[in-house]
Amino acid sequence: MKFRRLHTALFLSGAMLAFPHDAAADTQSYSVIANGENVGRVLVEIDGPTARIIHDVKNNGRGPTMEEEVTLDKDGLPLRWRLDGTSTFENAIAERFARENDGAGWTATWTDSTGSDTATTREPALYIAQEGSPWSLGIYARALLADADHAIPALPGGRLTLSEDAPVTLNGVEYRAVSINGIGLSPDTILLDADDAMFARLSTGTVVVREGYEALADDIAQIATRRGAQRFADLAKKLSHRHDAAVRVRNVRIFDPETGRVGEPASVLVYGQRIAAIEPLDSPATPGEVTIDGAGRIAMPGLHDMHAHVSQQSALLYIASGVTTVRDMGNDNAFLLDLTDRIDAGEVIGPRIVRNGFLEGRSEYSSRNGFIADSEQDAIDAVRWYAARDYWQVKIYNSMNPAWVPAIAAEAKRLGLGVTGHIPAFTDADAMIAAGYDEITHINQLMLGWVLQPDEDTRTLLRLTAMKRTAGLDLSLPRVEETLRAMEARHIALDPTAVTLELLMLSRDGEISPAVASYFDHLPIALQRRRRQGIAKIASPQDDAAYRGGFDAIRRTLAELHRRGITLLPGTDDGTGLSVHRELQIYEDAGIPPAEVLRMGTLGPATYMGRDQQYGSIAKGKRADFVLLDANPLDDMTALHRMAMVVKDGTIYYPAEIWRELGVEPFAAAPDVTLPPQTARAIAAPRPHAAHDEFAL
Repeated sequence: MKFRRLHTALFLSGAMLAFPHDAAADTQSYSVIANGENVGRVLVEIDGPTARIIHDVKNNGRGPTMEEEVTLDKDGLPLRWRLDGTSTFENAIAERFARENDGAGWTATWTDSTGSDTATTREPALYIAQEGSPWSLGIYARALLADADHAIPALPGGRLTLSEDAPVTLNGVEYRAVSINGIGLSPDTILLDADDAMFARLSTGTVVVREGYEALADDIAQIATRRGAQRFADLAKKLSHRHDAAVRVRNVRIFDPETGRVGEPASVLVYGQRIAAIEPLDSPATPGEVTIDGAGRIAMPGLHDMHAHVSQQSALLYIASGVTTVRDMGNDNAFLLDLTDRIDAGEVIGPRIVRNGFLEGRSEYSSRNGFIADSEQDAIDAVRWYAARDYWQVKIYNSMNPAWVPAIAAEAKRLGLGVTGHIPAFTDADAMIAAGYDEITHINQLMLGWVLQPDEDTRTLLRLTAMKRTAGLDLSLPRVEETLRAMEARHIALDPTAVTLELLMLSRDGEISPAVASYFDHLPIALQRRRRQGIAKIASPQDDAAYRGGFDAIRRTLAELHRRGITLLPGTDDGTGLSVHRELQIYEDAGIPPAEVLRMGTLGPATYMGRDQQYGSIAKGKRADFVLLDANPLDDMTALHRMAMVVKDGTIYYPAEIWRELGVEPFAAAPDVTLPPQTARAIAAPRPHAAHDEFAL
């Protein structure tokens, strides 16, 4: 079979083709389902020990286009693996792996986007492909099942383990459910049929399921949600610290976002969900208090992420990072409502969620979130649905018909909702501000109107790759001035998500991305590998220079927006929590004073959303949402990583405990805690230690 010819024909035609194969070969086909719609396929031809895979997904105008060939040994471990194609954002992929036995041991060599390496092992190790398709999870699962203790050393590093979960029955057929640990921050769970071939990947979002069984995708997603909820509920019981007593956080210096200054040592008293008092350091304790020794640390209000797409996993990561409030900018509607309820009930750990309703138009590039409208009336009906369920804004996306936006905005405002979003294709920010936007999402969506032609299609990756054109942009140009004056006059805010653009524009193969440089060493090996990988396609030195110049233009634009008094709302479009810290660092890099940057991350969003009477600063009567830092972020913004404690609604979390559960090396020791005298003992919350091999790759 001419595999290269098939690969070309499949991707050029866009057809949903069956895999032609020899009589001796076995073919497996999988559909990729997002929000009920088919967005791609995984096609597998198995011929003896060799499998050839085509992995092609296009959701929201982007996705991987990959071809793989893997050969397994008698134990099901990869001997050779070749991967070619392009990643989600069209970065070229040419990954290679080979393993040989010289009689004394195994020598493995590999090349991926981070470079080349070699390892020698006495026993075979399981290579984890950097760009492997979902089908590769079946390879790992079968190899682990065949191992006596279901644990195998992994390459480039770490260890994979497998746990068997309760079986899943679909349409009367029982499937084996197994979870693979050690690839990322959470387990990867798949269903195996009676022959231990992969049937589906369990996921609350995008589901991969054997072709012909697409109707089961919703059931699979619901099962994944329920099982994930149980896992995170168990973690909540383990990691949430609630005291049925007054809690005195003693000897802390409070950062006040109003003044931009850090105060003298004091004590913060918490009772229930609220701050009961701020007292001088020498104030005596009252009987029955829990005492937490702040040891001179900085107490700062909880952070906000104003551009989140929350999952059960990211909810936990946010708390570990001191982010106590997020604005969800688009999600599966049923999932988001359920998750909000469970967080509010204390069943799972997560930040306070302000919901925005995702509203997209129908096109071949549609994003599969929220509602996809086929008509103006559909869009208006969606606005009414969101308003009836206490959403705060509607968020308009790329494929929305610009002609419908005035009616959408009018209905939203009639019902008390704000309007934000991307700039739909074939229009610009000026037109959308005039149509009723209150806010613009992503700084690239703002800036593209200054460099694109009217007929260029931003439903595609162009909305990201065209940022190359902003290198050297003159911010005094009339078209720039017109937009910025309109934002000033109408009080239009901007949610920049600069950190995600930095990740896209400045990541290079083999280099640590500046987006994670300040905490790279704390990440599991698999994430370190990903963050030494390019994202955007860099075809030439000119491309490289243009992207670097474009990000410099972003920094200059941030500075100009701040100078004009335009509200900046720190958001990330990322679920790691730590990226909020980097977002704020970028604002400082742009020349905004640190005290003002910290206000943007704390009190600023609370004020913008009309919630500053309850949140955004540490004061008597406000909700007990604050963090303890080992160092002063006014001196060094990377101090935001070094969180010893996080308090949300009076519940206490020690990030060191959470990070260890996720295979991340903690950043700071937890404070000492003394229980009331009748308990007759003092306890110290667990302190961080180096991540164990079984948590890392």
